[in-house]
Amino acid sequence: MPSVLADCRFLRAARREPCDTTPVWIMRQAGRYMPEYMAVRRQVTFIELCKTPDLAAEVTLTAQRLLGVDAAILFADLLPILEPMGMDLEYAQGEGPVIHNPLRSPAEVDRVRELEDVSSMHFVYDAVKLIRRDLPADIPLLGFAGAPFTMASYIVEGSGSRNYAATKTMMHTDPGAWRTLMERLVRSLTRYLIAQIEAGCQAVQIFDSWAGCLSPADYRQSVQPYTKMLLDGLPRDVPVINFLTGNPALLPLASAAGGQVIGLDWRVDLEEGWKAVGHDRAVQGNLDPVVLLADWPTVARRAQDVLTAAAGRPGHIFNLGHGVLPETNPEQVKALVKFVHESGPAGTNR
Repeated sequence: MPSVLADCRFLRAARREPCDTTPVWIMRQAGRYMPEYMAVRRQVTFIELCKTPDLAAEVTLTAQRLLGVDAAILFADLLPILEPMGMDLEYAQGEGPVIHNPLRSPAEVDRVRELEDVSSMHFVYDAVKLIRRDLPADIPLLGFAGAPFTMASYIVEGSGSRNYAATKTMMHTDPGAWRTLMERLVRSLTRYLIAQIEAGCQAVQIFDSWAGCLSPADYRQSVQPYTKMLLDGLPRDVPVINFLTGNPALLPLASAAGGQVIGLDWRVDLEEGWKAVGHDRAVQGNLDPVVLLADWPTVARRAQDVLTAAAGRPGHIFNLGHGVLPETNPEQVKALVKFVHESGPAGTNR
């Protein structure tokens, strides 16, 4: 890795090294709130955008450039990897992703094929190469994937869920089928993330978007071992952001599963969250995305609260607690990035 990239703000913070100012990037920084993204999106469907490398590269690069953030994140989606694994995936208009052949019983687990050859996801790696070629030399590119539990939940539920009853039922009633499903996902996701890294990503984020539905006991017994297996299988010299949302009680367990950086959502105070995961980890977060819908003085005050909670400790990467909402004014996002950079690492605006 070139020294200018290895010494960039984001990677220094991931290693808990001092930075000249707090690094910032924004989840879903290329999205519907941005007119430049919508100009591209109107040309194609969402899945076509994900599977067209030059367009995925364009929206990734445009967002990084316009916002001035310290990292780009690959424009892709969690679920296309499930197609070569045997899932019939559709992005229904106005309904989000739907899997038309979810697992209806533990006996069907063998319908989920392990992804042994990751070349079927070539469009992702092609996009990574295009983005890395055109990114500034000091800006890292982040890849990502869903965590095993979140991916298993999509496979079992078929779409979003309020209580994840089918997933939890399989987890509780047939541990053998659950283990088979989770281990296949772990091996597949490990190969997929390594391929992203080999194509040109400098770090990766694991999204456990749905694990917040779990009790600590269920997470510890039925999820944490597989998340740890995935994280242990990734290169040690590539930072991994382990991001679990929806349940601050799980943070110590998520931290124990691994990851050089632990993502914090807005449901926990950053100071308390960092204490829960341990100060031997970097943390990412955690402004509530809804705050960006407020007036600028409110945004600045709440952003300052996050910086103050970080207390200038090396290892803080500023982000939202989840993705930018579609109705957000892009000027608010640009102003937020500028504010964080001008505030410096000590948590007090100069």
